[in-house]
Amino acid sequence: MSKIEEIASMVERGKAKLIPGLVEEAIAEGCDPVEILNKGMIDAMSVVGEKFQRNEIFVPEMLVAARAMKKGVEALKPHLGSDANVSIGKAVVGTVQGDLHDIGKNLVCLMLESAGFLVQDLGVDVPKERFLEAAADPEVKIVGVSALLTTTMPAMRDTVALLNEAPNRADFKVMVGGAPITAEFAAEIGADAYTTDAASCASVAKAFVTG
Repeated sequence: MSKIEEIASMVERGKAKLIPGLVEEAIAEGCDPVEILNKGMIDAMSVVGEKFQRNEIFVPEMLVAARAMKKGVEALKPHLGSDANVSIGKAVVGTVQGDLHDIGKNLVCLMLESAGFLVQDLGVDVPKERFLEAAADPEVKIVGVSALLTTTMPAMRDTVALLNEAPNRADFKVMVGGAPITAEFAAEIGADAYTTDAASCASVAKAFVTG
């Protein structure tokens, strides 16, 4: 097993304490830092996401894998050249105004980071204007809007409507999710995509950006 394959295996298993040492060993052996990132970490998290979607693993296992990857990225950063493309784009994520739920949003942020995105977490109870302001950043490729209460679905509708009026709307995709949200509702309000969980959100977001 190559050192990069070993890193991928440890990421999948969530062995956060072992990852930094393995990264240093891989660098010492002459492995390309960008390849370590892509093959050893991002690809490993894609496997984790697929296992989650097949119900082979569950949220706790996905969380520990994502945290292991974050440790790996931290160890790898000093070895990545300033011109290295560490991120595939920026994603903005938040829970709509009036809604204070954040567990699902937090997991989405972790999975998007694991897929290679630079994530800006707007938090909870986010006014629609704040989403619009964040989406104005030319680096933003994905705007994720979450609602966990049926009573805040109108706030999601208003947020997406405002985002759809943005001058740079063609530059980013709007993704929505949350317990009461359906694909039909997402289409009705003008969102680009609806996903049922954090793993599929990361997968769809990555496909939007990388084709």
